[in-house]
Parts: sequence; structure tokens; C-alpha cells
Amino acid sequence: MDKIWLKSYPPGVPAEVDMGEFASLVDLFEQGVRKYGARTAYINMGKSLSYEELDRLSARFAAYLQGELKLARGTRVALMMPNLLQYPIAMFGALRAGCTVVNVNPLYTARELEHQLRDSGAEAIVILENFAHTLQHVLPKLALRTVVVTSLGEMLGFPKGALVNFVVRRVRKMVPAWSIPGHVRFSGALERGAAHTLQRVVLNHEDIAYLQYTGGTTGTAKGAVLTHGNIVGNLQQAHAWIGPYVEEGGEVIITALPLYHIFSLTANCLTFFKLGATNVLITNPRDVPGFVKELGKYRFTVITGVNTLFNALLNNPDFAKLDFSGFKLALGGGMAVQQAVAEKWHKVTGKVLLEAYGLTETSPAVSINPLDLTEFNHSIGLPVPSTEISIRDDDGNEVARGQRGELCVRGPQVMRGYWNRPDDTARVFTADGFLRTGDIAVVDERGFIRLVDRKKDMILVSGFNVYPNEVEDVVASHPGVLEVAAVGVPDERSGEAVKIFVVRKDPALSAEAIIAHCRENLTGYKVPHHVEFRDELPKTNVGKILRRALRDAPVHAG
Repeated sequence: MDKIWLKSYPPGVPAEVDMGEFASLVDLFEQGVRKYGARTAYINMGKSLSYEELDRLSARFAAYLQGELKLARGTRVALMMPNLLQYPIAMFGALRAGCTVVNVNPLYTARELEHQLRDSGAEAIVILENFAHTLQHVLPKLALRTVVVTSLGEMLGFPKGALVNFVVRRVRKMVPAWSIPGHVRFSGALERGAAHTLQRVVLNHEDIAYLQYTGGTTGTAKGAVLTHGNIVGNLQQAHAWIGPYVEEGGEVIITALPLYHIFSLTANCLTFFKLGATNVLITNPRDVPGFVKELGKYRFTVITGVNTLFNALLNNPDFAKLDFSGFKLALGGGMAVQQAVAEKWHKVTGKVLLEAYGLTETSPAVSINPLDLTEFNHSIGLPVPSTEISIRDDDGNEVARGQRGELCVRGPQVMRGYWNRPDDTARVFTADGFLRTGDIAVVDERGFIRLVDRKKDMILVSGFNVYPNEVEDVVASHPGVLEVAAVGVPDERSGEAVKIFVVRKDPALSAEAIIAHCRENLTGYKVPHHVEFRDELPKTNVGKILRRALRDAPVHAG
């Protein structure tokens, strides 16, 4: 496909990026700490960490891995914790030691954790004590050599850290009993590391930076092999896109999505590190009142999130009272941004909620909307620099412009493949090297991509395609609806029928009122046949609604 989107690029955004600026993420890190030194890099629960302090502490952790544990270049080190100061210290430390980072969702069950640690071959793990009991169950089955345990208050200093740990352990009882003989405390690992000298490891684009596991919502979780070149490429792409609109050393970004997720890792932790920004780490964004209170402490300029997060903020009355005078950018990804949410966000904050698109397999950014956009446009934006896209039919042929097909991507950010899964890797790539995303999309004459839906989520009603995103967008526009998910369920007459799961904002909202609203806005075969009300919807760790879990639920008329 011709790069028609280049004509729609905002001023100052290049067609290609310089892949030679950094040989690895370690090079990028070293430049950042030299450049921004005393500036604040990360804040968590009121405790700040400067770029200089991050340099010193991550070097100690790297020296611990190298000198104390004798971990060789390429050894996998797992990180299992929410957004805490310990995360960037351990993550950058592991990379500086020449290791590969394996990000682990702290909410994993024992079965899921065992699979990921066994599959990755991780030899060490840094884990928050709240989840140590899960690890304890599977530890005898694994080849882990070292377990480093941390606590929520460990990096917060005295007396705050001690108080936080007391409340978490004794008052809220959030730390189930656990016993892992021979474990090392995070602070102890840093102390041991101080006794060793870090030996700088020379890395290049081919070295593996992360084994980033897919969410597992479509089956067994697979590790996407993301090299230093993949991540450097995506950082260069993201920086080229937002560079003309941000100030180096002057941004304050709110990081509510977990850093172990690829969106937050690349967009927040790494891209804004390159910019010398201050990253405000939110440990528990599900506590919306607490989250909003934390937002009130900072004159923040940037926030990233998913539709459900933005929706939750907008439905908290105190959010609209915040100071948005310095606010520049809101970036939504991970799931479709709904029009009703985008419109309300614009009204409350004065800024457009920009939708972006990416995958774990693409490090993650594929496309972003222009930052000079004046209103929500229902698209996932334009392909970022140095990225090629192709819209293809089921036979792998490129379709005509404006026609629907599977979105396929090629560029420096596309993963090397799945870890130890050559067959899965072969299936996901085309013969000419494009990654099959599994998403159905349309490209318009200006190069903007509109995502229609996931192939697997498409509902077939009497031979007609129904895309859940469209149904959800309409239902979400009803003032009485808080959240909605649409799935296909078996139907004797039409093969499949549309079912929606709704969380009410208005307790008096009826199924009949929703269906009437849908009839006004949707063609007949797209109108839901089943409405089920729920108190909440099942979600992934980043807040993406799990349609699969709902699809398996029994049919009720509601």
C-alpha cells in the first residue's frame, strides 16, 4: 500500500526515524541520566526519585545480578509488581546487567504464573510480597534460582514506608501468609549490589530486551520477543510523533496503567524517560476517589489510559474540579475509545481524547492520531513513521482502498517472533514479512485507519457481519449506561444474535429502554436481542473488558 498517510502528517513529524541514535535501551538510559540528572524521574505515593538516584540504584541492582548472582547476558529476570518505584529500578537494572526482562501480571493465578516462568526460563524474580503466596505454590516446579521480595512501603523512606507496610499487612490484611526460604529483600539486594562494580554490557539491536507475554485471553499466553531494536524503534517513532508538541524536561505524565503492560511500559516509562519527564506512578487506579485525589496534587500535562479508565474518572464528580490549565495530551489505547466518553472528556478537560493503536507484538505503537486533532474522529490515527500497513483479505491479497480487511503491519517495532514457538510465529507473519494483527480495518483516502473489530469478536447474524464496537458505541451513548460489552450468542433462527451486558448509571434503566435506543441508531439485525445487567464487567489487568468471559455466560433475557 502506498504511504498515503504521509500527506496527513502534522508539521514537524518525519516520514522515517533514525534507528542508529541508540544501539540499545541502555544507551538511551545513560543519555537520559546524564541529560536530566537532578530532575525528578518518578513519583510514587509522594516519594520522588531523581534521574541521578535512579542511575545509582539501578546500577546497584544490576551489579547484584552480575556480581552476586552471576547472571549471564540474556538471562531472563521476571518482575511481578504493580506501579512502584521498585519497578523502574529493577527494570533498568536488569537491562543494564544485560538481562532480558519478563514482565509478569501480579494478578496471575498459580497456574498462569507457573506457565509464564517455566516458558520464559526465568532464573530470578522480583515480586511484591502481596503475591508471594502465589509464587510459593509453584516454586518447587520451577528452575528459579533467586527470589527477591519487596513491599509497598520499602522505597518510601521512614516513617512513611513503615506506616504503609503496617496498614497493608496488619490493618487491611492484604499480604497473605507466605514462606519462601532463602529469599532476599529488595533493599538487601541493593545493599549487596553496592559491594560490586557494575560491568557495562555492550548491547545491540539484536539483543532481547523483553519477553512480553500476551494477555492469554485467546488461549495460552505466548511471549513476544521484543529486542532492543524493536523498543528503540518504537521510542523513536513515538518521540517523532509527539516531539513537536511537548517540552523536554517539562512534562508530568500520569501513569495509571501498569508498567508491566506494554502500552504503559513503552509510552509512559520509556518514551517520557527519553523526554526527561516526571512520571507519576499510580499503584491502584481502581480506587478512583484516591486516584483523583492524587491527580489533584500535580499540574499534570499528559495521561494515558483505556476507555474504562477515562470513563471511571469522568464519572467521579471531583475529577471535573481538577486544574487542567497545563494539560496537553490524553492518549487512549488498549481498546476502542467510545464516542460518548471522548465527547465528555473533551468537554471536561478541554482536550481531545486521542485514540492510538498497538499490540504487544508491535512494541506496541502502530498508529496514533495527530496531536493537533480538534475533535474525536472515530479512527485509530495514522501509521507512525517508518511503518508500513497493508489491508488484506482472507487469502492474503491486498484489498482496494476503503474496503475492509485484516490490518497487517511491517516496521522496526514488529517483534522477532514468539518465544520458542516457531509454528505460532510462522502463522502470524505473511510471506513478505507483515504481521497479521487479527483486526479488521479500513483505510480512508487520507490514510486514517478505522478499526472495525477483532476478527474473532465479529458476530454473524443471518449472514450479516455485526461488529461489537459499533453496538457498544451506540449503547454507551445512552445517558443511563455506565459500561457495556457486546458479544454474539447462539440463535436458532439467525445463527447468532447480539447480546449486551450493561452496567447501569441510572438504576431505573430498563432493557426495553436500551433496545428502543438501539432501534433508533442501528439497523435491525444489529439491535441486541438479549440484555443482561451486571454490577460490573470482567476486565483484564489494564481495564479492557473481557468479551470472551461474557460470551461463555448463559443467556438471560434480562
